[in-house]
Amino acid sequence: MFVSYKWLQEYVDLTGVTADELAEKITKSGIEVEGVEVLNEGIKGVVIGHVLEREQHPNADKLNKCLVDVGEDQPVQIICGAPNVDKGQKVAVAKVGAVLPGNFKIKKAKLRGEESHGMICSLQELGVETKLVAKEYSEGIFVFPGNVTVGEDAISELNRDDQVLELGLTPNRADCLSMLGVAYEVAAILGRDVKLPNPEVQTTSEKASDYIKVTVEANEDNPLYVAKVIKNVTIGPSPLWMQGRLMAAGIRPHNNVVDITNYVLLEYGQPLHAFDYDRLGSKEILVRRAKNGEEIVTLDDAKRTLTEDHLVITNGSEPVALAGVMGGANSEVQSDTTTVLLESAYFKGLTIRGASKDHGLRSEASSRYEKGIDPNRVRLAAERAVEMLALYAGGEILEGSVEVDTLKVEPAVVSITLEKINSVIGTTITADEVISIFEKLRFEVTSDNETFTVTVPTRRGDITIEEDLIEEVARLYGYDNLPKTLPVGASTPGKLSAYQQKRRVVRKYLEGTGLFQAVTYSLTSEAKAAQYALEQREPVALAMPMSEDRSKLRLSILPQLLEVVKYNLARQNDSVSVYEIGTVFLGKGNEEQPEEREHMAAAITGLWNLHQWQGEKKEVDFFVLKGILEGMFAKLGLQTEVEYRQTAIEGLHPGRTAEIYLSGKKIGFIGQVHPTVQKELDLKETYVCELLLEAILTADVSPLQYEAIPKYPSITRDIALVVDQGKAAGELESIIKEAGGSLLKEAKVFDLYEGEHMEPGKKSIAFSLRYFNPEKTLTDEEVTKVHDKVLHAVEEKAGAVLRG
Repeated sequence: MFVSYKWLQEYVDLTGVTADELAEKITKSGIEVEGVEVLNEGIKGVVIGHVLEREQHPNADKLNKCLVDVGEDQPVQIICGAPNVDKGQKVAVAKVGAVLPGNFKIKKAKLRGEESHGMICSLQELGVETKLVAKEYSEGIFVFPGNVTVGEDAISELNRDDQVLELGLTPNRADCLSMLGVAYEVAAILGRDVKLPNPEVQTTSEKASDYIKVTVEANEDNPLYVAKVIKNVTIGPSPLWMQGRLMAAGIRPHNNVVDITNYVLLEYGQPLHAFDYDRLGSKEILVRRAKNGEEIVTLDDAKRTLTEDHLVITNGSEPVALAGVMGGANSEVQSDTTTVLLESAYFKGLTIRGASKDHGLRSEASSRYEKGIDPNRVRLAAERAVEMLALYAGGEILEGSVEVDTLKVEPAVVSITLEKINSVIGTTITADEVISIFEKLRFEVTSDNETFTVTVPTRRGDITIEEDLIEEVARLYGYDNLPKTLPVGASTPGKLSAYQQKRRVVRKYLEGTGLFQAVTYSLTSEAKAAQYALEQREPVALAMPMSEDRSKLRLSILPQLLEVVKYNLARQNDSVSVYEIGTVFLGKGNEEQPEEREHMAAAITGLWNLHQWQGEKKEVDFFVLKGILEGMFAKLGLQTEVEYRQTAIEGLHPGRTAEIYLSGKKIGFIGQVHPTVQKELDLKETYVCELLLEAILTADVSPLQYEAIPKYPSITRDIALVVDQGKAAGELESIIKEAGGSLLKEAKVFDLYEGEHMEPGKKSIAFSLRYFNPEKTLTDEEVTKVHDKVLHAVEEKAGAVLRG
């Protein structure tokens, strides 16, 4: 709900309370104010001008040369490109030195050889959204009515010198979907009076009942229907102040009749509809359920097929409106309308909600009917509307109304004790304070021995039980005034679990290595749901998906991370490194809830190091990502338990992919995205990994042990082994470490040779071995004995030969 601060002042005295202060008070009383918009923010120097002359620009077909009186000593020349500018118009002019929204400053200019001293403005250029501009001015400048004064502030005349509070209303506070409802709320907060409109209607001697008959078949859906007839109406624009208030509330002006119904809708919260009486096709209004297959063309020119669940207004035979949602095109008020039939009715919210949902029509009227309107405002709103139709459309009001009234509604009566109020909210409020709060809310209250009996007005349909009254007392007493107490009883301080602590360690480490955290959708398409899955299961399908691209729950995080990389590369962010810790969903079938597992995935591409001054540049490769993972495992104390085994995985490069094992169990994979996939996604060389995070964070870790700084020297021996080209270095390393026993502390690959001096099908892998005994200095004999054992083991188990 958008609330105009200036409009609200007509009902409540806001002296001494700014819009921002009022927003804070309303928020503290329980209704969130999501923002305060200053409509004329950043605008100055815009006045009303009078176009004295207009002629074609001598050097441009689409430009006009205008002589404009802006209220100064001499008129000024302005070049204007609007198609609807013409002599005699009153227009909004931004003078030289003026500022428009977006800090757009108006300067003296020369356009195609002709000087321009200002700018004739459209409403859009003054900060009004296009969707709120009347159709006749949507593609040109705005033209004021002839009675405005040249030189006056155009922004003030347009009612844009205002501030708008945006209320974030919960469904139960439908009473604040009207200016009067907000006025009651604000008056209660400030402790001031509410000034309500008092419609005064002069009627003719003719009776409305002579022109129209109303019959309601669906009494349960429509217990109250009020029809009024207005003759000799002149269709034209509504007053500027009304147009300004409608636009501030997010409603586009149309004409005086339609604008008045919308104005009263905003003022009273009561939807109204105006029919062209002469286009109605009969002298009867029949309200009934639609017939299956019946059709209506609504005001948006869409043909809609109806069912028996929909309520329609008919002329006795064919529908002329979809009740409470939208009128029909066949009875629309148009420029030649002279007689108006005005409808004000109480419709059942559930019925209107169903029709609105079925036809995808969400209107200002339907939203109010759905949440509930005040039945006691149905007639008042009709009287207010006809009063304004007489004032601003020249209408003559026929005597009386034609009604069908089967509505039985009584105000809710709720009793509560002072003790109950104080015990729930923890206060010591007195009976007088409670009575004062109810009186500020305009609730009728009686007190008997500290028991309050409250008669709740029908505008507050949300109050039906004791707890509702307690809430009203608490919020107007002030949540800030409620006493602060500590919980009673034993309590333990909150802390992170061991799993949560380790997960934070992983996040901090990955971000420390330069990876950025990504958060992607858990919903994906059928084609991507099972890609790169660590465990293949049938993807879980959503019962009501938003789209085909979001119809399945993911089995892997990687497809979404690759989309993140693709998105960044397409925007010239050439070096991307991202990770995500998220959940994947493994289906169990038989309509059971899926099993959720936490994974960690990463993707890197582009440059890993770039030092332009030193001329250093390093592209990412398999070993960059592998190094990141090894650092993570070391951080968690698992480095000795992790093993990498070469493998082939669909969608990854067959020669640059490895499975990762922890204590002999597979926990994930690492590799390069397959070149074909990279081409499909427009990626450069990209490396990825995905791990079972839960398996890593719950793994048993050996207690931390410290070793003294060595007193004795170590001995290093290098060996170059000739093996088959298919033999993995990791396999050789495992054999070497096992054979080396306790004296062998390190075994590292430092060279690989596959050149012309190597026989076909063979390669040479060189290892550096470091031997060390922490208790004494090793002798050559001791090292040679262990080293020979290593050479024998690699020859026997791997067929390796020491290179000569």
